[in-house]
Amino acid sequence: MPATKLSTISVNKPWGRHTLWPGFEDVPRHGEPVGEIWYQVAKGVPEPELLVKYLFTSERLSIQVHPGDDDARAAGYRQGKDEAWLILAAEPGATIALGTRHPVSRAELRAAALDGSIETLMDWRHVKAGDVIYSPAGTVHAIGAGLTLIEVQQNVDLTYRLYDYGRPRELHLDAGIAVSNPVPFADSPTPIQAVHERAVLVEGGKFVIERLLENHRHMVSLPTPAWIIAVTGGGAIDEQPFEAGECWMIDGQVIVNLEVGSDVLLAYPGGERAIF
Repeated sequence: MPATKLSTISVNKPWGRHTLWPGFEDVPRHGEPVGEIWYQVAKGVPEPELLVKYLFTSERLSIQVHPGDDDARAAGYRQGKDEAWLILAAEPGATIALGTRHPVSRAELRAAALDGSIETLMDWRHVKAGDVIYSPAGTVHAIGAGLTLIEVQQNVDLTYRLYDYGRPRELHLDAGIAVSNPVPFADSPTPIQAVHERAVLVEGGKFVIERLLENHRHMVSLPTPAWIIAVTGGGAIDEQPFEAGECWMIDGQVIVNLEVGSDVLLAYPGGERAIF
């Protein structure tokens, strides 16, 4: 089928939350907090190139880094990990660490990770709802507390933790320092208003994220699978209804109709723009 609804996986995390996002049920007070909701294809279907998930944070996540394609393949993985975040909600003062405040050597980065000074070495930037950040592989980063966001990433479970605030979890200093690029982060370009009733939010090296504008009938055609992410509202994909909290994978050509007030994203691999 050209359009398939993906199933969800809730992942409990100590840094997660009980209050989530419209489209998802909140967690009872006595329940374990949910930190992530992942979307997955059915069993037996080849793993897709991208992965979409929601994150809900009440504490800072570890300071970490992901390798690029070459380093990941050398370590036995099929690809590296670029990722991007769309901030849906941010508590006052919420931050994301992106790169270092000034260039440092890898030896200096390692020493800072060992003595804890990496916390002040990082560039903690205030973020707000609507911000979009594309973080290429090699970027040393950490997602802060008080954030609800959508993450689109290359589909690989490969994270090197450099520092975790004293939590009893494994660090990966040797591998992580080797693939780190400890320099100030280059800001993503301003979102682009494109033709055919959609806006390009981010166009990174490994994937593109667009926003489909409401009150339009979108005929989407791509040479590779793509993801429809319903942030708010809903509509229909080839006359199949969808709603907030759902993610669909599309393949080939589909027609997307949006309800008034909907916020719907389209994500797809590579640098080729979707045809509308």
